[in-house]
This record gives sequence, C-alpha cells and structure tokens, in this order.
Amino acid sequence: MQSYKILYAEDDQTLAFLTKDNLEQNKYEVLHCGFGDVCLEAFKKEHFDICILDIMLPKMDGFELATEIRKINTDIPIIFLSAKTLKEDRIKGLRLGADDYLVKPFSIEELLLKIEIFLKRSQKNNTTEKSVYAVGRYFFDSKNYLVFNEGEKINLTQRESELLKLFLDNKNTVLKREQILTSLWGDDDYFMGRSLDVFISRLRKIFTNETGISIENLHGIGFKFSITE
Repeated sequence: MQSYKILYAEDDQTLAFLTKDNLEQNKYEVLHCGFGDVCLEAFKKEHFDICILDIMLPKMDGFELATEIRKINTDIPIIFLSAKTLKEDRIKGLRLGADDYLVKPFSIEELLLKIEIFLKRSQKNNTTEKSVYAVGRYFFDSKNYLVFNEGEKINLTQRESELLKLFLDNKNTVLKREQILTSLWGDDDYFMGRSLDVFISRLRKIFTNETGISIENLHGIGFKFSITE
C-alpha cells in the first residue's frame, strides 16, 4: 500500500492528538504543526500529498497559509477544518483554492472519506488523458489549471479546473446537479451545492465576453455548458 503524507495544522493540542492518532491508525504519515508559520516552513522543505488546515492558527491563520501553499503548489489538495460556520468563511476558503471545508465538530469517518477521495483524484489527474481544450478564443490546460490565450492568463483553482473539465468533456449536454457534486466532491449535500454555485459564477465571469459560450442553469435539474462552434 502506498504511504501518503499529510500536513496537519491545528493549535488545539487535544484535537490534534486525537485526529493525528486516528489518521496514523489508518496508515497515513502525519506531520502536525501548531503554528501557521511553522507549517508553511515545513511545507517548503518536505513533500506532502494533502494538507489539512485549521483556520484560527497563531502567527499565520489558515487562510494566509493556504494562500502561500497555493503559490508553491497549485495541485495539492487542501481541506479546511474550522469552527467557523458562516457561509462567508466557507466561500472565502474555497475561493482561496481549498478543495473542501469541514465544520468542527467533524466525524473522523467523514474526514477519512474526504482524504481518500482527494488522493484518488490527485492520482487520476496524473494519468494520461486529454488535458488541453479549445474554449472560444481561449485554451484550457486542465493539468496546469490555466485558461489562456496570446494576451491573457487566468489561473484556476484545482476545483474550478475539475469543474471546467467536466463541463468540456460533456459540452452541450445537461449535467444533473447531483451528478456534478458527486463527481467533484463525492457527495451532494447542501453545503457542497452552495460551493458549486461559487465555482459556476467564477467560470461565467471568465467567459463573460465569449458570445458562443454559456453556462445555463436549468432550475431543479442542473447545468448545461454550451459552446457554439
């Protein structure tokens, strides 16, 4: 079995001990840091397969930490664990490039499932498959999370890139909302649905001046990414 290494940032020592112990019992290697700045330095020096970050951290909070991690590595999955329950905090985390946001108290079973899903997806992204698409006046490089043309480059988060790739692999076809959520997150609960809406809005904004491209919201059904050739 391949060994995966987790970077875990949490300043609550009791929670950190319990979570780290559970992860290690499930055969993950875990490096725990209680300070955001220490966590960032560890990330710069070592290889990790996934990051699990608390938001309320000393020295450097989780949002700042995720921003710095994304400057170094746009691929690595990031999961926020936080007592912050406001929708605005969840949306902020996702916009910074996080792949998921679990609210404390969380179940270790759910965390383990999320980790498994994101690690499998990371492996899949490294396999050979179509990675560059023509999208109107742009090109989309799904492996490097980039929308570009001769005069413009737009960086996407991993989740935005996965969503756009799903749309392009199914262009001019209706995708049910639950189908998209299950494909990207592994479930279709309410909060994941709200997160999906954030990413849809971001993609619409990117292609707003492309007259032949639209993302249609079919109420109660799902979405249709249309391209007029």
